[in-house]
Amino acid sequence: MPLPTTFEDVEAEFEAFDDWDDKYRLLIDLGRALPPMPDALKTEATRVRGCASQVWLYPVRDGDLLHFSADSDAAIVKGLVALVLLLVQDRRPADIDVAAVKANLDALGLARHLSSNRTQGLASMLARIGELAA
Repeated sequence: MPLPTTFEDVEAEFEAFDDWDDKYRLLIDLGRALPPMPDALKTEATRVRGCASQVWLYPVRDGDLLHFSADSDAAIVKGLVALVLLLVQDRRPADIDVAAVKANLDALGLARHLSSNRTQGLASMLARIGELAA
């Protein structure tokens, strides 16, 4: 079965799964499918502060759109990165609404099933995206 390519597809798959192990596997698969981020972009300047694992976000302007290269050294967190990118990738900075992204993620029930470190890291990632889009 192909991986979801939109957030709505992920929502549908999450609804179809009864077991959180299946949802975690989907997140891990999404992370594995992220385009590789060149090691040269994984610097202190691109590292997201406040994440227990390493997360890097590198924004590039493509015309009036914002494109992110991103990576993490932890499988589930990398999946969370991929999930967030489904909501913010290749959008105009003015169209990136971090509160709406958080609401979409909350609707998946992630906060109830992630460790406090991952929940805090996700909040830090969203805050950084908000800063980069500003």
